[in-house]
Amino acid sequence: MARVLAFAVAAILLPATAQAAPVLFISIDGLRPGDVLDANKRGLKIPNLRRFVKEGGSAASVRGVLPTVTYPSHATLLTGVSPAKHGIVGNTTFDPMQINQGGWFWYASAFRTPTLWDAARKAGMTVGNVHWPVSVGAKSVTWNLPQIWRTGHADDAALVAALSTPGLLEDMEARLGPYAAGIDESIESDEKRGVFAADLIANKKPGFTTVYLTALDHEQHGKGPGTEDAHAVLERIDAIVGTLVKAELAAHPDAVIAVASDHGFSSTDTEVSLFRAFIDAGLITLDADGKVTTWDAMPWPSGGSAAILLARPDDTALFAKVEALLAKLKADPEMRIADIANRTSIGTLGGNPQAAFYVDFQRGAYAAGFKGANAPLVAASKSKGMHGYFPQSAEMRSTFLIMGKGIEAGKSYGEIDMRAIAPTLARIMGVPLPDAEMPALTP
Repeated sequence: MARVLAFAVAAILLPATAQAAPVLFISIDGLRPGDVLDANKRGLKIPNLRRFVKEGGSAASVRGVLPTVTYPSHATLLTGVSPAKHGIVGNTTFDPMQINQGGWFWYASAFRTPTLWDAARKAGMTVGNVHWPVSVGAKSVTWNLPQIWRTGHADDAALVAALSTPGLLEDMEARLGPYAAGIDESIESDEKRGVFAADLIANKKPGFTTVYLTALDHEQHGKGPGTEDAHAVLERIDAIVGTLVKAELAAHPDAVIAVASDHGFSSTDTEVSLFRAFIDAGLITLDADGKVTTWDAMPWPSGGSAAILLARPDDTALFAKVEALLAKLKADPEMRIADIANRTSIGTLGGNPQAAFYVDFQRGAYAAGFKGANAPLVAASKSKGMHGYFPQSAEMRSTFLIMGKGIEAGKSYGEIDMRAIAPTLARIMGVPLPDAEMPALTP
């Protein structure tokens, strides 16, 4: 069904002769398509993003992946395949014993399929990256400033420097001042990363460059989507985009520049603790200090949804017990559960193949993280906005914009599948991406 949708919106493949153009790929985390396409109605002053709509192509919306969170989505934007295939199935790694201190899928070694970085480098292009998710140790990136943090302590700066291309960060900081801390998602840090990205483009002139901007997502979590604060941050991000476009076109006048986002956003008011429900049901046991000692089934939260993993996946009695618990929770209106996907449905959606079940919450509610045995089942949320819901949700639709050499001005792609973006950029660069699950879009 997904393939039928892709063919319907993409219609025609790119011609056999690839454009072989340099590409700059910018990600704006959490950018909703309506904030660009309906900018004037929403009072947004974003001339640089609106330029893409006028001078290039734009999608009405992009249907994402399961779950609709940052790291799985960015991995799909780079590979053209679903999380089940590329292996980045959540933001954070599965940590049932709570020992990894909130570790994320930072390391490029987790990819199970080739990326655009790999395809470009294999074809002889140089590759640059600033802060893109799942980039630590990306061997195909020539000049890499990867995204990673641990504690927010000053030592994080040394960690980023150690994991960047040798000598790159030291050279740039000598000219540009201190780089942004990995854990800092403020607009000021995005502006700093924009300065470093523009400098990288101007001085290294990579054939393929990825740049990730995170402040809009941060603001929408804290203040809510569509708020004055979120709009103010997006307008400042628009200025960063303008700087990056100017730098890329100066370095490569024949370049193609794409802007994408990873997911949409929903306003929220409630968080629900599946952990508490599983503890009460005896599926998770804790010691006197509230630490996990054993588990039979464990939630793996991803914002508006949560994967449910079983310690013994082939244990039919355990499966039935968890299935009955989830049905009971779904029947309680206070739990705000919209849907429960089984293994077959998870497979169809391309989600985590380890999950026995996947819980989708009603918009406005989301899965709380692990907070011990005393956490309430349901509580008012501190976050004012969330994503991570099943990709069928219209509010989770994301953004795709593209302009430059060979891109038809004013073109609308309609609704597209996120997996079509990577093969589109691969064809523009003239490099193969044979594992992609969708065809490329018409330029």
